[in-house]
Amino acid sequence: MSKKTVLSLSALALAMASTSASALTINDLQDTKFTFGGYVKADLMFSNYGNGAPDSGSLSRNFYVPGTIYGVDGNAKEAIDMNVRESRFNFGTSTNVDGHEIKTLVEMDFLTTSDGNERVSNSYAPRLRHMFVSVDNWLVGQTWSTFQNPGALPEALDFVGAAEGTPFVRQTQIRYTNGGFQFAVENPEATITAQDGSRKVSGTGSYMPDFVARYNLEAGITKFTFAGLARQLSYKTSTMDESVFGYAVSATGVIQIRNDTLKFGVNYGDGAGRYIALNYANGAYQTTDGKLKSIKSVSEFVSYRHMWNEQWRSNITLSAFEADDTGIANANKKSMSGNVNLLYSPIKPLTVGAELFYAKNERENGTDGDLTRVIFSVKYAI
Repeated sequence: MSKKTVLSLSALALAMASTSASALTINDLQDTKFTFGGYVKADLMFSNYGNGAPDSGSLSRNFYVPGTIYGVDGNAKEAIDMNVRESRFNFGTSTNVDGHEIKTLVEMDFLTTSDGNERVSNSYAPRLRHMFVSVDNWLVGQTWSTFQNPGALPEALDFVGAAEGTPFVRQTQIRYTNGGFQFAVENPEATITAQDGSRKVSGTGSYMPDFVARYNLEAGITKFTFAGLARQLSYKTSTMDESVFGYAVSATGVIQIRNDTLKFGVNYGDGAGRYIALNYANGAYQTTDGKLKSIKSVSEFVSYRHMWNEQWRSNITLSAFEADDTGIANANKKSMSGNVNLLYSPIKPLTVGAELFYAKNERENGTDGDLTRVIFSVKYAI
């Protein structure tokens, strides 16, 4: 989460005041803090795709997503992209009402929206990242899945940094937290691989949400999380009615080694699907007789940050994913990536850096795609 600046409560309250009977007053807001934050980030990316670059506007031209780098035959391999689409802004409140702590957060960025292009104005519509309200131990709304530990994500100029090896999901949920324990019911959505290799997305055919349990353990400056996921993958049409149980487990750690930091994560799933590796593999596949069979997968990442001094630091990250065979030739099978960067912060909110990134993806039939990318970024946190 980026640094936030507390706004003047009295000035905001006066600006909101009106003569209507329901208007907020200073007394209504005296225990409320308003926060605004985010960052501005500009990226310059030099990319080389082994099979030819995807067309301009494709997702992988903005950041690395496993499964999107197989390329376009006939296109040149080289591509240059400059954008500020990762930049974001957020607005939050924190209020104490009769001894109850109430918090809200709304956050937007511009990263994956298709509205806009690089031809003239580079105008992009904002997209919703987070929107939730929490009251004491309860949270309702959209935010990081309870199955994911965002605190374990590596520091990288690429958006995710360890895309294969980490859960990465934001969605609507109801979450309860008690000490280190968290329990949630979250939005269910099944992704199925058809026999022709296409991806089918189904949000119908089941009354069951996804269930997540997690435990956060802190031992001094060392932090670990352990999470479990249970879900039902369903696919129903006028001619078929199939479902299969899916589950996943995840463990992450953040270990301080003097001034350096080691981060890692390990995940195993049978039907995890979209929860891991940005949905590189689906949760289940259709067999030749039309039945559903869950897809097993294992993934991991490790990242080490070394502080050269108070202003200079470097991160090196390795990430990998492998799914079981489905017998479908063009289904995604393996993925790996690695990156190393050098970052400089002359003042705390400002970071200037360079990163070398490499990734390779492989399908079950042995065809593959690779990406080599050099990224230069400037980021200023509000």
